[in-house]
Amino acid sequence: MKIKLRHNTAMRLITGSCLLIAVPAVLFLVVWPFAGWCWALLLPILWEMLMAYGFFFGWRHVIVRRATCVSPLLPASFNGYRVLQLSDIHIGTYLRNRRFIDKLVALVNDQHADLVVFTGDLVNVSAEEVIPFQYVLKQVSATDGVLSIMGNHDYCEYGEDKSERNVAKNQTVLHYLEEKIGWHLLMNEHVLIHRGDDAIAIIGVENISRPPFQDYGDLKKAMEGLPQGMFKILLSHDPSHWRRGVLHQTDIALTLSGHTHAGQLRVGRLSPSKVAYQEWGGKYTEDGSMLYVSTGIGGTVPFRLGAWPEINIITLQRGENK
Repeated sequence: MKIKLRHNTAMRLITGSCLLIAVPAVLFLVVWPFAGWCWALLLPILWEMLMAYGFFFGWRHVIVRRATCVSPLLPASFNGYRVLQLSDIHIGTYLRNRRFIDKLVALVNDQHADLVVFTGDLVNVSAEEVIPFQYVLKQVSATDGVLSIMGNHDYCEYGEDKSERNVAKNQTVLHYLEEKIGWHLLMNEHVLIHRGDDAIAIIGVENISRPPFQDYGDLKKAMEGLPQGMFKILLSHDPSHWRRGVLHQTDIALTLSGHTHAGQLRVGRLSPSKVAYQEWGGKYTEDGSMLYVSTGIGGTVPFRLGAWPEINIITLQRGENK
């Protein structure tokens, strides 16, 4: 695990330096000419206290968020069906804090969901990060099992060894490990979930994104054979895919995404993610289609402030869209 730990340490040092040194210095220099040095010191001190909370406690503060997806396409037998979404665990970040994952899995199972879906970024840089957590991840359970997709980090292209051979090896190992722990990885394909004679489709695509992120997904292939008007849930890591390739172009009723982390910093509806993403956290609806963007569990740096780690429960409800 030496490479992964070095990567995590470097990321923490860079992020910590920016948040704890650079930003306070800028705040002091901006305020000092107008309010004097005494008041100019107060703002950086308050900032440091908030950042310290985010680094030491914020990333542990897991919450459960709930939302409802209403659709006339939903079969009556699935009314009240509960989908639990996990996203962006970045499990290599917790190699020295393994109890956090134990508590996370216990909290997931306490929700007694019908289905658990994972919307990408299980690792930071290497498939090996999963190995110490195999047993606990295998404990994640739901009536209809666990489905997952790839996030940009899961292609393992951010490590020190970026050779084609190493990247391919990591991807193969990660796919093997996910299947070993009982998570069904959807690679541009779909599965049907049945309740009596009724069924809904869960569609999973590989990462579909904009540069500099990878774009390997194929939604058309993933939807092959599915009839028009069937209730469909799409798992797609990057929320920008919804507006570019799902909304107004398909009859997919619900899209579940992650990726943004809400910048791991959020004050109300303000987040650094707003700069890059139109939809970056929470529920969005348009033209009979719903997108839910989870701000995820982790990140390459263990820091969260306002954008707390979250588990998402989406309850399906039959009815007319409002």
